[in-house]
Amino acid sequence: MDQDSPSFPVQLYIYDLSRGMARQLSPLMLGKQLDGIWHTAIVVHGEEFFYGGEGISNCPPGGTQLGEPNSIVDLGQTEVTAEIFMEYLAALGESTYRAARYLLFEHNCNTFSNEVAQFLTGSKIPAYITDLPSEVLSTPFGQALRPILDSISISPPGGSSFNGQR
Repeated sequence: MDQDSPSFPVQLYIYDLSRGMARQLSPLMLGKQLDGIWHTAIVVHGEEFFYGGEGISNCPPGGTQLGEPNSIVDLGQTEVTAEIFMEYLAALGESTYRAARYLLFEHNCNTFSNEVAQFLTGSKIPAYITDLPSEVLSTPFGQALRPILDSISISPPGGSSFNGQR
């Protein structure tokens, strides 16, 4: 990293949408232990950014109705300025991460966080998060529930739809 360029911390906020229920019920329902149903967001430049059924949204860190994250992972530093990052997000919001493209298993908050983390830091988010959909779908119960779950769109309340402006 260039010593003269400013760098900014990048964090992954991890929330358990099941609020502990996945840990309790997954052995009975899926035949395997899941520690949570993960929603993730990227925190950089003093804002939390996430993707859901409303498209890309942002809020102050921990500002959705999910409250404080279950855990925070430091992903490293970025030299990407806030201005460049907003342009990048605006482009993603008009193409890859439009609201209509949300799919619970294949194209969700975690795929967004993973892509943004790689853009900012060159690193991926933890595999236990990105591998969760395939873990669920590898079970008979997951396959049986897929048609119902595919119709679900998750977007934590409390964020504002991102419009590319600060």
